[in-house]
Amino acid sequence: MTRLVLIDGSSYLFRAYHALPKLSNDLGEPTGALFGVVNMLRGHLKEQPDLLAFVVDASGPTFRDDLYAEYKANRPPMPEDLRAQVEPMMQIVEALGIPVLRVSGVEADDVIGTLALQAAEQGIEVTISTGDKDFAQLVRPGVRLVNTMSGSVLDSDAAVEAKFGVKAAQIVDYLALMGDSVDNVPGVDKCGPKTAAKWLGQYGDLDTVMARADDIGGKIGENLRAALDRLPLSRQLVTIKTDVELGQGPQDLARREPQRDELIALYSRYGFNQALRELTGEGPAGKPTATRPAAMDERPDPAMAVKGQYHCVVDLDTFNVWLDRLAKADAFAFDCETDALDAMQANLVGLSFAIECGEAIYIPLQHRYPGAPTQLAAETVLGALKPLLENPAIGKIGQHGKYDLHVLRRHGIDVQGYRDDSMLASFVWHSAGLRHDMDTLAKRFLGYDTIKFEDVCGKGARQISFADVDLEQATAYAAEDADITLRLNQVFKRKLEGEPGLEKVYRDIEMPLVEVLTRMEANGVLIDAEELRRQTRDLSKRGLQVQEQAYAVAGRKFNLDSTKQLQALLYDELGLPVLVKTPKGQPSTNEDALEAIADQHELPRLILEHRSMAKLRSTYTEKLPEMINTDTGRVHTSYNQAGAATGRLSSTDPNLQNIPIRTEDGRRIRTAFIAPEGRRIVACDYSQIELRIMAHLSEDPGLMAAFESGQDVHRATAAEVFGVPLEQVDSGQRRAAKAINFGLMYGMGAFTLAQQLGIKRGEAQDYIALYFRRYPGVQRFMEGARMQAHQYGYVETVFGRRLHLMEINSRRHAQRAGAERAAINAPMQGSAADIIKLAMRSVHDWLIPHADKAMMIMQVHDELVFEVDTDFVDTLLPEVKQRMQAAVKLRVPLVVDAGVGVNWDEAH
Repeated sequence: MTRLVLIDGSSYLFRAYHALPKLSNDLGEPTGALFGVVNMLRGHLKEQPDLLAFVVDASGPTFRDDLYAEYKANRPPMPEDLRAQVEPMMQIVEALGIPVLRVSGVEADDVIGTLALQAAEQGIEVTISTGDKDFAQLVRPGVRLVNTMSGSVLDSDAAVEAKFGVKAAQIVDYLALMGDSVDNVPGVDKCGPKTAAKWLGQYGDLDTVMARADDIGGKIGENLRAALDRLPLSRQLVTIKTDVELGQGPQDLARREPQRDELIALYSRYGFNQALRELTGEGPAGKPTATRPAAMDERPDPAMAVKGQYHCVVDLDTFNVWLDRLAKADAFAFDCETDALDAMQANLVGLSFAIECGEAIYIPLQHRYPGAPTQLAAETVLGALKPLLENPAIGKIGQHGKYDLHVLRRHGIDVQGYRDDSMLASFVWHSAGLRHDMDTLAKRFLGYDTIKFEDVCGKGARQISFADVDLEQATAYAAEDADITLRLNQVFKRKLEGEPGLEKVYRDIEMPLVEVLTRMEANGVLIDAEELRRQTRDLSKRGLQVQEQAYAVAGRKFNLDSTKQLQALLYDELGLPVLVKTPKGQPSTNEDALEAIADQHELPRLILEHRSMAKLRSTYTEKLPEMINTDTGRVHTSYNQAGAATGRLSSTDPNLQNIPIRTEDGRRIRTAFIAPEGRRIVACDYSQIELRIMAHLSEDPGLMAAFESGQDVHRATAAEVFGVPLEQVDSGQRRAAKAINFGLMYGMGAFTLAQQLGIKRGEAQDYIALYFRRYPGVQRFMEGARMQAHQYGYVETVFGRRLHLMEINSRRHAQRAGAERAAINAPMQGSAADIIKLAMRSVHDWLIPHADKAMMIMQVHDELVFEVDTDFVDTLLPEVKQRMQAAVKLRVPLVVDAGVGVNWDEAH
């Protein structure tokens, strides 16, 4: 079918102007609104419509001005920085070969309305691209509205009614009743959307509402009666004309041949690097390529919300029937029920399986409550399932399946063919603003309310073990888990297939990592418990000393852990300035607040020191010995793939990511991570990986040259910024350059830089300005990242992972500014996370035949840690370094530093 796209150019220019930040190109020309419109146009052109037009208002009065002299009288003049973007917009539209329509005496709405109805009558499929609600009156079979900024679609009466509460045919009356303050269309005073929809739902149309005005009571009824004389005019003003004399029809709106050279010149001038790259095949990489973010508001398929048929398998004949079905399946979902949350200690209570959506089984193995039916022997069931679960040709599907893989491994089954994980699919689809547990995903994507664990086991002190749950309840809960996992997998499979870039991240990065992490967690790390106990005693002793010092400085005793007492002491008694406040406006005593005033009095520093030692003691030196697994004698952390929105791994029980390395006490904790006799700890760490990714993404020649030459990049930056020979760079200049290099990646401004360097804010601003003059590509990248985040709602890593920024268009400045800072840093941090994940898989594969000589035991930030036979270290080091450096080819080389020692600190 022929497709026509009618673009409401005037609407989009204004909407883009108000939605996007006030951006400018290198010449200082405003580009924010222009950027938004150009990206919208590129999105439509990618869909390759047969016909399209860019419709804008002509200058001069229209017939509505003749009807009502005050029409649009309240509108302020167009802002100068917006007016300056109109002509460039028209130049780009013309160069793209898109027909432009301006018709005197009417508005763009009327031109679009006329063409839309003409096209629909000719059997042409019409899309009106607009954010203007007035166009909802045109929705009918063959005519739909698409808002490319929000991603919303109105394509039926039901969709219009769901959004506005009235049908498309009632929209004109709906608008007339409410009026429009922007266009100065008079309506009924105090009549909002709900009231207008209520009246039209009750009376059907405006004429009937007017006729029954006396039936409506209260102040709003008085307002309606006062407006009766002007409502017919209001209806005329908001009605889109559909019979404008145009001199051309829909079939005349074919796209002309684009003017490539003109587009290159325009895109280059206004800094539209992504558009330029698509046009020429060159330019900065790592930018979004989709036209809008993955939608979070999809309506679940009602078929997916139907309750399933679940069976409890307690006899051998039924089990064998299902065993045969599982053996013949291409893939099946599975789930383990256990008696503990710790996968390294949990005992298997039962297993559930699903092959087709809506049907599942539960095989109980160890339910032990009084009167529990006889269950199949665990040895029999696991022995029969082992060949299937270890067959890589049969796909296995799970929800946070790493837990289940650990449980089954401990019960003698090494699962192969783990093909899909609904938690990871959800995380790749939309990492931020969404929990990825089964209950949440089922509700959002299936419209299904799951049975909760607390529903069957209770909670708190009265919670029972799953082994004590009766089989009827256990079956309903456990079989549902397998069924819902299978349903979610089908939903996310369809979603990811529609986004090849995201599917590649899921298939090539996240799913292969499950096996790697499972093995690494099972390996665990050896801990010197006695060393940690010595550190605990030392920290306790020194903590008491610091506490006494604090008492002496304060002139009295006080509770160092009491917020109320600290507020009174620091701010009331000592009169220190309040530089940080709590959300409720109270003087803060958190770490940031104390750091801010630590240079003004000794007491805040002592409190920080006391807190640091107490935290190290409670989090690590006291806790780690208690976490040693009694079966293995090692500590087994749990890595979370779906934790940080950037894709970075986090770890719990214990959290290895937060062990401080910049303090002597933090490094001492690492000395307790040891190698057994005859082995060594090897640590391999990416050097300045995020800064290298910045060089890659920005393509700044100066920054790339520093890395390509193998120079000290901070010294090279200092030489560039301060205009001195490399050999004359002093330590202060290098320190300033290092602060800028790393700070800019986190959106640091002059105020923070000034604090870090102990200089005036104006001087810090001069440093940043010098930096951007020397590295203009970095500034362009940063501005581009912000713009793309505002337009798409996300930025991307080098590999296409989307990093969603939920607050990027927030009305609250602090939230919006935080999201803009994240937009700059997230591509670097997310790309670094993806790179080390790829490296882990490569190293893991190489280690498989050498499992008796070496094993990967930890991943922390940009570092991989191994436990290696002493005589195998020289073999491992070059192999691991080569695989880490070859994980991806960037425009600058990746460098890996490595160390060897009897403990982690010595190797680092």
